[in-house]
Amino acid sequence: MKLLLDQNLAPRLVAALATLYPNSTHVRQVGLATADDDVVWRYAADQGFTIVSKDADFHERSFLLGPPPKVIWIRRGNCSTDEVLTLLQSAHAAIVQFEADPQASFLALG
Repeated sequence: MKLLLDQNLAPRLVAALATLYPNSTHVRQVGLATADDDVVWRYAADQGFTIVSKDADFHERSFLLGPPPKVIWIRRGNCSTDEVLTLLQSAHAAIVQFEADPQASFLALG
């Protein structure tokens, strides 16, 4: 499973999560740092990524368009990068199950 971390998440999460989520990346690493949501959405769908974001816009888009891509919505508001890291690590089993469900379009974590 490959995660595409949105601009509102720290790029250092990619290395910290590499064991659990290999081949994941950050929008900055693929030239999408300033891209609008449409471009990020299409890139994720075309490349087989699940978007991870604190942005409710991707959550809403997942309802309108459905997968692919799937969306993991971090619902913690102002929180540290370490909190996001811990959340994604502790939710690994739920994320694996979410990825395996062809009908699931988004997963809220908080």
